[in-house]
This record gives sequence, structure tokens and C-alpha cells, in this order.
Amino acid sequence: MAEENKQKRSVEQDDADNFVEKIVALNRVAKVIKGGRHFSFTALVVIGNGNGRVGYGYGKANEVPDAIKKASSIAKSTMFDVAINNGTLAHEMNANYKASRVILRPASEGTGLIAGGAVRAVLEAAGVVNVLSKSLGSNNPINVVTATINALKKIRDPELATKNRKEQASLQKNIEESK
Repeated sequence: MAEENKQKRSVEQDDADNFVEKIVALNRVAKVIKGGRHFSFTALVVIGNGNGRVGYGYGKANEVPDAIKKASSIAKSTMFDVAINNGTLAHEMNANYKASRVILRPASEGTGLIAGGAVRAVLEAAGVVNVLSKSLGSNNPINVVTATINALKKIRDPELATKNRKEQASLQKNIEESK
């Protein structure tokens, strides 16, 4: 029963904006004060449109729903575009954040999403269907999600990269000719 509730809670469709919201981590934290412990909650949420846009947020509040709302609003404000080609990534990418390291590799059609919990949540929200991934080092969800986001931000669309490279080469050629 608890697993069923967790599954229902982790994937919610926000109909107004058509976003996929995934709760990656939900923690109860305590602050020790003179009268005892004061409990609050933190939520790590990943939001994506399932079509190349993704963002994440970390919210903290006295109640669980408030923490999730805060994290969701932060995630919506941090959304960015991911270069996806035919349901997979354009090229291989590695990224680090603190002690976490994430390796993302493009995969052929039909491979599926081979990824662990936090990495899987980010890639599903982004709309990536076929990818191979490996998470090394710290398995702290905040660090793993941030490392995955950093890797996705570094991925460039091949056509755009080629166009930029050609422009750079022509500028360099013009500079050399003017000397």
C-alpha cells in the first residue's frame, strides 16, 4: 500500500501547464531548540514537459505539501532546453557536482532508459527515452540530480555546433587576412 501511494505521488500531471512533476526526495529534518526538536520537511522536485525542457527545485517548509509547492515553483523557474535527437542524447557527456559524477551515453532505439532513481527522474521529465547512464561517487539525491542537470546543460545540438564552428572558422580567417 505504501509503495502504491509513493508511485501515485511521484508522478503527477500538472494539467494547467502540462508538466510532469516527479518528487525525487522527501525528507523530515529537525532543528534542536531549547524546548526540544522542531521538525520541518524538504522536497526535491524535478519538472519537465517530456519534450526537451526540464528543471529542478529544492523546497523547505513546515508541511509536506508546502515544501513540494515551493520546490515546484523553483523548478519551473529553473527550466531549460535539452538537445534530444530521436529520443536520445546528441552525444556522450560526463558531469560532476561535489562528490557525485554522472555519465550519460546515447543509446539506440529500443534500449530504453537505463538509469538509477534520481538520474531516471530527470531524464524522464526531460523526455529522453533511450539512454545509458552510470552514477558514480556520492548517491545523495541532491548532488546526483544537480550533476545530471549539469550534464544535460553541456549537451549541444550537432547542427548548431557545426554552424557555430563554421562561423568561428570564417571569423578567424577574416582576422588572419586583415593582418
